[in-house]
Order: sequence, then C-alpha cells, then structure tokens
Amino acid sequence: MKHPDDENEFFNRLEADMASPSGPDSGADVVDLDKARSARSESADANPNGSGDQSADPSPNRSGRESGDPNPTRSGGESGPVMVDGPAPAGLGFMDRVKGAKRRPIVPMWLTSTAELKAATGWVAGHYGHKAGYHALRSPVYAARLALLSPRGAAKFVGSTMRWVADKEGEPVRLAAVRREDAAEYLKLSRQRDGRVRLRTLVIVLASIIGVGVALALYVLAPGWLQTVSVSALLLALGHLGRAEDAPVISRAVDLPQVQRLTSDIVARAFAALGIAEINKQAAKGKPGIEFKAPIQRDGKGWRADLDLPYGVTVSDVLDRRERLASGLRKSLGCVWPEPVPGEHPGRVMLWVGDQDMARAPQPSWPLIKTGTTSLFKPVPYGTDPRGRQVGFDLMYANFLTGAMPGRGKTFALRILLLAAAMDPTCELHTWEFKGTGDFSSFQPISHSYGSGPGDDATVEGCVEAMEYVYGELDRRARVINGLPKDICPENKVTPALAAKKSLGLHPLVMSIDECQEVFTHERWGKKAAELATAIIKRGRALGVILLLGTQRPDADSLPKAISANVGIRFCLQVMGQPENDMVLGTSMYKNGIRATSFTADDLGIGYLVGAGPNPQIVRSYYIDNANAEVICQKAKAARAAAGTLPNPDAPKKEKATDTLLADILAVIPADEAKVWNETIVERLAELRPERYGDWARMSGEEQTAHLTAALRPYGIAAGQVGRRIDGKFVNKRGIKRDDITTTVAERNRNRDAS
Repeated sequence: MKHPDDENEFFNRLEADMASPSGPDSGADVVDLDKARSARSESADANPNGSGDQSADPSPNRSGRESGDPNPTRSGGESGPVMVDGPAPAGLGFMDRVKGAKRRPIVPMWLTSTAELKAATGWVAGHYGHKAGYHALRSPVYAARLALLSPRGAAKFVGSTMRWVADKEGEPVRLAAVRREDAAEYLKLSRQRDGRVRLRTLVIVLASIIGVGVALALYVLAPGWLQTVSVSALLLALGHLGRAEDAPVISRAVDLPQVQRLTSDIVARAFAALGIAEINKQAAKGKPGIEFKAPIQRDGKGWRADLDLPYGVTVSDVLDRRERLASGLRKSLGCVWPEPVPGEHPGRVMLWVGDQDMARAPQPSWPLIKTGTTSLFKPVPYGTDPRGRQVGFDLMYANFLTGAMPGRGKTFALRILLLAAAMDPTCELHTWEFKGTGDFSSFQPISHSYGSGPGDDATVEGCVEAMEYVYGELDRRARVINGLPKDICPENKVTPALAAKKSLGLHPLVMSIDECQEVFTHERWGKKAAELATAIIKRGRALGVILLLGTQRPDADSLPKAISANVGIRFCLQVMGQPENDMVLGTSMYKNGIRATSFTADDLGIGYLVGAGPNPQIVRSYYIDNANAEVICQKAKAARAAAGTLPNPDAPKKEKATDTLLADILAVIPADEAKVWNETIVERLAELRPERYGDWARMSGEEQTAHLTAALRPYGIAAGQVGRRIDGKFVNKRGIKRDDITTTVAERNRNRDAS
C-alpha cells in the first residue's frame, strides 16, 4: 500500500519542476557560487560526523528523512538547503512606478499661500531696505574715509606705475640668470627688458599728455558740478586703492548667522550617538545604520531629511533621545524636531533642523491686528510652525482645549482665540478665569458674563449659571433651526447667512473657562459643571456655540474624560508625563510619538496642535501681551457699539427656564403622585407657564420626553421607565420620580443656606 506522503512528494516535485525557471531542456542552471559555498559550509557544520541522515529518530530502522520534510532527498543521496523564498517577483513595472510616484509641487508652497507670499515679500523688502538706509546714512563717513586714504592711494598708484614701466616683475628672472652665470640667457632677458621699458615709457608719456589735456579742458570748459563730480570720483578711486585689506571702509549692515549645511555624514553621526542598539550594530559593521529616502533639502528656514530607521527602531525611540540628537548635530534643542511621517511605517522619521532656535527666532505679528475685525466663519491664524509658516484653523463648529504646566504660555494660547472672537462684532462672549489675577480683564466690557476669582464658591457658581444659560441657548437654537425651511437651512446647522439674521439669534457664542480644573473639581458645583460642559461640547458644534477650556492640571479629576474625549481641537504645551500628554492630546498620542513632554522650559508658547489639520503639528502660538490685548478689545468694543451688539451691563438679566424648572415641576405634580411621565409633565408645565414652556408643548411626544430628560440631566436627575394601566393595558413610558425632584431642591436650598 502506498504511503500518502509518497503522493505528496510526487506532486511537490512536479510543482517544483514547473515553477523552476530552467527545466530539463534548458541546458544548464546558473549557480550562485557564494550561496553554494555558504550552503555547503552550513551542511558540514550541522552534521560533523559526515552522516547524511538528519532524522532525530534513534531507531535503526528509521528512514533517511522525515515524512513531512519539505526538502526530500534528491537522487544521488545529496540533500540541499530548504528553499524558503520563492522565485524573485518581477516587481512593479515602469508605468506602475511612475503612476505611484510622489510628484513635487511645481509652484513653491510659499507662492501658493497669500500670507506666506506677503511675509516673504515683506522680509525681502525690509532686508534690503534696511541695508540701503544703513549705508545711505553712513555714506558721508565712507566718503570722508576714502578722501583721507586718497594720498596713500595716489602713492600706491605712482609706485605701481613706475614698477610697471621699469619691468620690475621680470627682475627675479634676470637675477636668477646672473646667479647661474648664464650670459646668453641674461643678454636675451636684458634685450627683452629694454624693449618693454621703451614701449611702456612711451605709453606713460602719451597718457600723461592726454591726462593733463583732459584735466585742463575740464578746468577751463566744464561747469562747476562736473568738476566737483570728477574730483570726487578721482579721490574716491584713489581712496579705494589706498585702503587696507584688513580695515574695510564700508561697515556691515547685517550680521548673517553662520548656517552649517546639513549633510548625510552629519545626520548619520548624530544618530550613531543616540545609543540605540540596532544603530550601533550597523555602525560596528561600517554601515550608516539609517537609510535616506530623499535628498536632504532646504525646507523653510532649515533643512529636512527623510530617512528610515533600522528594523525594530521607531520614531518614539528617537524622540526619547531628542537631546542627544541635538548634541550630535551640534544644534540647540529648539532647532531639532524629529517627527513621525503620517501614513508611513513607525520607522520612518522626518528630521527638520532649523537655522535658529524656534523659541528665539523672530515671529511675525498676529495678522488680525491690522484688520481690526474678522468673522469666526473664517480660519483664525493661530501661530507658526518650526519653518515659520502660518498655522490657522476654523474655530467655528469646533471646541478647543489647551493644557500645560504652569508658566508655559497656556493663558496666552487661549487669549489668541478669545481675541479673534472679540473681533467678530456678532459674537457673544462669556469669559471666566479662575487664576484670580485678571488675565482676561480687558474682555469684561465686551462680555455678556465675566468672572475672575481663585476658585471661590461665588465665582464658580456664577460660571455654572453662565453654563446653564449657554445650555438653555442650545435648546432654543435647536428649536429655531428645526423650525426653519430646508431651503434656508439645508444642513441643519448655523451658517454665516443664518448668523447674520439678528431675529433668529443664531450668532456665534463663545464661552471661555481658563483654569477650568477649579470648576470641575469644585465640591458643590463640579459634577453639574462637568455635565453641562459635556452637553455643550457635544451639541454646540452645529448650533454656533463654542467652548474654550484651559487647564494647568490635566488629569482625570481636573478634566473629566467625557470632556477631553469630545473636544475637537487640542493644544498641549510642555507637560510632565504620558498621562497628562494623552489627557490633552488624545489616547495613544504619546505612544504614536506625539509627545509634549519633549518640550523644555525655554519653549514658551510651543506645543503640539491636534485636530486643526489632518496631522498633529508643532506650533508656536502668536504672542499678544496685556497691553496689545487691551487695545484690541477697545477696538472690538467700538465695533460692537457701532453694530449694536455691545452688552448692556445695566440691563436686567433674562430669567431662564432652568432657574425655576424644578419648582415648576413640583408645582404641577401632586404630592400623592409618585411617578409621572415626561410628556405629561411638559403638558402641565405649558398650562402653568405658556410663555415659558409653550414651545415644549408643541413638540411631539418623543421630543418632549427627550427634551425634559436633557433639561434635568444637569441636576443629576435621571429619567426611567414608568408604567401605568390604560384601558386595562400596562403601558411603559419614560418619566421621573417626584422624590428625586424634592431631594434635589432640598439639597440645593441647604447649600445656599450654608453659603
């Protein structure tokens, strides 16, 4: 009976013969001698006793091979190495590689951006304008120096002319002939010298006659200005001739920094100094350890190098050693920025080495300072990247979170967006800060609500009341948008056209809370504030409501997960560790190489910006100090006064439905009714106060239930299933318990009495 493996062997051999590029009729195989020697030496090492039997079976009746051996013994008793890799694939064709090639832009990036083009043009004009003004102011000094040097220049001119006439340049050759006592050569050189002297003397005589004649003609016939110009030009020329080589007459207007060109040798040396084992192994073999994927080239105000790290080495390993990398490149730490390349494998790194430290390089002024007003529906210029290019993003339809250690520029980073909101005359501002130092006091005259305090109960309560107002705005705006025709509001969100209609009240609304950890960790109001902020972040995006948060303590208690997980745009300056980094920038950012821990105390205003573009980027936010912020807010106040949107501090505050909601619910639920459906409560509320709850009653039953559930959520009151018998049938609908309302009201009253 045949063994099944015999059939397998037969088919395996057939497949091998069919796959082989050289069949039995092809003549001879091409043998790689290096591979053959290597295979022969490996075979000898594996079986030092010379036995061709590799079976581990100790039985004397064992076969010469295992039944599952993928490399059966060939005819003649010779066994070869196991073939793991198949025939080399043909690879991509030329056209496939051309189609997959990355095309570099024809037009440089600085020409495609109006802002960058203006910045480049302004820099060139300023640079050469500075040089021209510098030298123009010092031109009298230059002229005086040259005039004083003109006698020396005249002496040098006469002396060099006489040496030329006397053929002094040939004298060393003639003296050499004398020393050799070569009379024939000396006589030949003497005759040559006599001829040169006669010719040059004639030239000098003719030039002197012509020069004297021209000078007399100018003296007699030329006007005075031409004589002055001629004499001045002669003096300047003689002074230029008489200047010393080590004492330039014209001083330098601009001191250019010495910029070292980045080369592959410098980069390889720097990476070899990182102490990474895999790179060291390659360096020990005489190899660079890294592979360049593109030529090193200028990129903005620095050099860019794209390279692959050794197998198993990731960009995170390099980021952990950024300080060593800067030492290997002999650059300051703020010049060296290794980054992962989005869309590539974890071992591809983009190394950008700037000419100057990013924190010390001159930064252009904020572009909106010159415009005076703006619209939040346009991108807000926020800062510059390491290359000096402007970075901006759409603040509308987004929320913003910034976090950092104390003193790293978090407040300034948040102030930029508040100033942009202030410059939109239609924007409604609510400004709160809990450092207590009045960092945003310039916004008080243009804010509909404002508070500043070190986390005291009164300030926190005021902030929560403002958040309740904003939350109520979400409900009102949702009803307005829901009632608009589809041709006016096709996307069910606030648009510039809708925001311009004052009657709709859909203008942008921005609420800013700096040091928000003081609110979210407050013993009495923290839980409610977190719930309100979460609801505003989730729902406000399409309703024109924007929440800006800043914290210097980004942890799980200070920044609830529901908030940090839903903010769209994040800016993280220097933080201490991975938890803080991921709390601000998002989960796994630290693992993916986006590490705000790599910044130093000198990197003020520099951080990672996430969510403003397709990829995270390093950004240095614009710097606006208190004085400039005060000026901008004064202009914003004037613009709002002209537009009729300036808040009136003397106007009575609007009473919000949420202020008396719990009391109204208790008023419409009798004491003997323990549980009530939400839609029943809404109907009773509309009957009690039609001017306040009439819009609620016009909703459908499901909308009424959802709306009341959302309105009660900030108070910590949850809706549940409430069953009732109707016509003998048991019906379940969402409702609330009256005891939950009474308990919440009693607790609130106790807290107020205690304060």
